[in-house]
Amino acid sequence: MNARHLPLADAVAELVHDGDTIALEGFTHLIPMAAGHEIIRQRRRDLTLVRMTPDLVYDQLIGAGCASRLIFSWGGNPGVGSLHRFRDAIQRGWPAPLQIEEHSHAGMANRYVAAASGLPFAVLRGYAGTDLIGQTETIKPITCPFTGEVLAAVPALDLDTTIIHAQQADRAGNVQLWGIVGIQKEAVLAARRSLVTVEEVVDELTPRPGAIVLPSWSITAIATAPGGAHPSYAQGYSDRDNGYYRAWDAISRDRDAFTAWLDAEVYGAVSR
Repeated sequence: MNARHLPLADAVAELVHDGDTIALEGFTHLIPMAAGHEIIRQRRRDLTLVRMTPDLVYDQLIGAGCASRLIFSWGGNPGVGSLHRFRDAIQRGWPAPLQIEEHSHAGMANRYVAAASGLPFAVLRGYAGTDLIGQTETIKPITCPFTGEVLAAVPALDLDTTIIHAQQADRAGNVQLWGIVGIQKEAVLAARRSLVTVEEVVDELTPRPGAIVLPSWSITAIATAPGGAHPSYAQGYSDRDNGYYRAWDAISRDRDAFTAWLDAEVYGAVSR
């Protein structure tokens, strides 16, 4: 089944449900912020959020009360400091308690790859010398049947929906992204459903060196959302808004300031 072109609000309404396990992926670049705001706007609840590097979009989702669980590796406001809505949820249960499941970057990447490959788990050395095995139930020691070496096993991620942002889609539903990329391809292939927001829809994709092309059959829906990665950037379309990241630190530290921001910038904004 080929990807369908839908308005963003309709795509989120169809693909993200209360209680779902969802991943919004992107590494510094092409972060699906507009989709995250639409999830907040539709007041989704009890979500399990999955991401290798939770940053502002997850701070906002957590602060808005959308999440009950976070599966992640590193989390922070890149180049600035902590995620204060995330911290408030962990330390004080505001606006709701948040459970966490912490992994290494390598562990998270391998969990995506295992799911995309249809495998039940992944095996790696990456947890040797850390105490994560004692803190995280989803990391288990496993003995290699060939060498006897003790390694770590992590289960494949069980994703309902993956959401990413990309530069272009064509009218047939194929998507192309380029520049700095993370685990987007594997995250899309790992999930039962997927949504890609794009800067624009073109008649034909132009091949680019190092670009990733996701075929239409791998995607459930595409939504056009120019600037949908802001304040992160989309190579060839927009620059990173460093001032936004700095400003977020003060906004997110204070519950009243955050609530005012949420009312003005998300609930009070028109859906794309």
